[in-house]
Amino acid sequence: MSRTIKHLLVGGLFTMTMAVPTTTTASDLKLTIVNPENLYDPTPNGYSTAVIVPAGARVAYISGQGGQDTTGSLSPDFAVQVKQAYANLRSALDALDAKPDQVAKLTVYVVDHDMSKLGVLTQNVKEMFGDTLPAQTLIPVPKLAVDPMLFEVEAIVMLK
Repeated sequence: MSRTIKHLLVGGLFTMTMAVPTTTTASDLKLTIVNPENLYDPTPNGYSTAVIVPAGARVAYISGQGGQDTTGSLSPDFAVQVKQAYANLRSALDALDAKPDQVAKLTVYVVDHDMSKLGVLTQNVKEMFGDTLPAQTLIPVPKLAVDPMLFEVEAIVMLK
């Protein structure tokens, strides 16, 4: 084995060993929300500027959830799709034994986004997350995976 590979292996093992805390318990694992005072307050719009996942936490990535119901049907109504997509996200969280306050980051995709849709988005985020608002990015897109799909939400979740 080359000296470089040995160095990388030893360095990698050292880094992995150093990164794993030995005294962290599930009750210690809480997200830290950061909204600096010198930046615009994003909370009225349903998100936080930054969220810190504590050392020692496991992280899960939830694929984009659209507004399909259990039969795969999509309503033509944007608000109905958003509500269903958040219900689907909640089901994915339940499957991971996670709660909304463990979501660190959301990425939402909106077809033909305009300002009239922000109220629907904000209402659904606040209903699901309350005061523990995750970091969030909204990306306007011309279309999603299935033509009638108008909204999709994906999440990064801290597991306890």
